[in-house]
Amino acid sequence: MPIINSNYPGPPALYLNEHFETILPSIFRKIEGVSYQRERITTSDGDFLDLDWSRQGHQKLLIISHGLEGNSSRHYVQALVKLFNQKDVDVLAWNNRSCSGEMNLRPILYHHGATYDLKAVIDHVSKTYGYEEIYLAGISMGGAQTLKYIGEEAASLPNSIKKAAVYSTPCNLPDSAATLHFTSNFFYKEKFLSKLKVKMAEKANQFPDLIDLDLLEKVKEFNTFDNHFTAKIHGFKDAKDFYESVSPDNWLHQVNIPTLIVNALNDPLLQDRCYPINLAQKKENLFLEMPKRGGHTGFALKNQEFSWVEQRMYEFLMEQ
Repeated sequence: MPIINSNYPGPPALYLNEHFETILPSIFRKIEGVSYQRERITTSDGDFLDLDWSRQGHQKLLIISHGLEGNSSRHYVQALVKLFNQKDVDVLAWNNRSCSGEMNLRPILYHHGATYDLKAVIDHVSKTYGYEEIYLAGISMGGAQTLKYIGEEAASLPNSIKKAAVYSTPCNLPDSAATLHFTSNFFYKEKFLSKLKVKMAEKANQFPDLIDLDLLEKVKEFNTFDNHFTAKIHGFKDAKDFYESVSPDNWLHQVNIPTLIVNALNDPLLQDRCYPINLAQKKENLFLEMPKRGGHTGFALKNQEFSWVEQRMYEFLMEQ
């Protein structure tokens, strides 16, 4: 399918560059009027996942996967919830392990390739609720989880899953992870790393023999953290093995439902192989849209409650 020419007009004048486009919404954007009903499900390994529902009795459901160190309360999740509810679509925003406000029970946390938990959510919904149509949305890490899931489960996806849409998504995880070494991305590295180190310290309290706290305290780089902690507790050899093993572009060629990927060309956390141009040109059900502006999970519009990409996702997912 040809690459889609984007009609995103760009952000308000105040958003001077990709970092303003990324950071300002994260700090200042608020979405009012969203409330959830929480459901907790048990995973096959004896852990739990918290599912936050915004149901209005419709037959269509949107399932949202959040970004790294995000959750169902993040503005980019709640905006999709509010927009799709207004358009007569029920919404489920699930929380990755440790992200719902309560530490999970097992040694593992979550990561970009943790599609076993997304699958658990979708299998639960498919067996328990009678939705005629299910749509998947993912933001950043949640986009990677979504793409990997629909690729690896292509032959056995529930018939109710009709389309998927993701944005600001690291389609190639090694290339995206490498951006955290850029001096210009120091803010993002410190933000993510500090939060993950706190969680890993909590894991040390749960499992004293699992975590080397002295080493954890010394970690300054993201790949060092992933080498010694993320990879170790999730069964990978090292950070390189982790990034390469779970990168969603390993499965993109298997995707067989209409899928939209929106990645801004000025996204500070994406580069090169995060834009699967050649594959999108060959696959009729893979749509790649690359606005010049947008930053990472930005895409703000002047004087509008919903961002351009949120409206674009609704347009793609709901169009017949």
